[in-house]
Amino acid sequence: MPDKFDETNLQGLTEQEAFERLTEDGFNELPSAERRTFLHILIEVMREPMFIMLIACGLLYLFLGDSEEALMLMGFVFVIISITFYQEQKTERALAALRDLSSPRALVIRDGKQQRIAGREVVRDDIVLLSEGSRPGRRRFDILYNLTVDESLLTGESVPVRKKAWDGQLEMERPGGDDLPFVYSAH
Repeated sequence: MPDKFDETNLQGLTEQEAFERLTEDGFNELPSAERRTFLHILIEVMREPMFIMLIACGLLYLFLGDSEEALMLMGFVFVIISITFYQEQKTERALAALRDLSSPRALVIRDGKQQRIAGREVVRDDIVLLSEGSRPGRRRFDILYNLTVDESLLTGESVPVRKKAWDGQLEMERPGGDDLPFVYSAH
């Protein structure tokens, strides 16, 4: 094994190959909860017991013939429901932005150039360059040179573990451990 790895002669995948593999295999991520739709949020808000009780009171006022009180109560209920709905949508957008912000980035070689891409866009056979502080997501490495990884979040071990190149035999199992060709990203 050479002392120092020279990535200048590596070509990596082409953008077209990466796009085809991304289309074929999907994103490199765990499935996440689906985003709530406009209708789903509205139904959740309308199912709140306090709102149901206030609407029932408004209908009772209307049934008893006090339409002025009924319209006033229903108007206030509508305003409160609108504010609650707006806040829920705002929260949903903020959570989506936080998920995107916390997404790991990976340094890959494509078309002979180093590129920093979202970790979820790393595809099969990408050449991933790691350095201190990298969070490449779940990966198997075919070629490694002197790599140790801090897996304390996964295993509780206080010292970095040594990694080795994949021998073509071992399947991805439990996370963590010495002399395994796999690294994981903790979120």
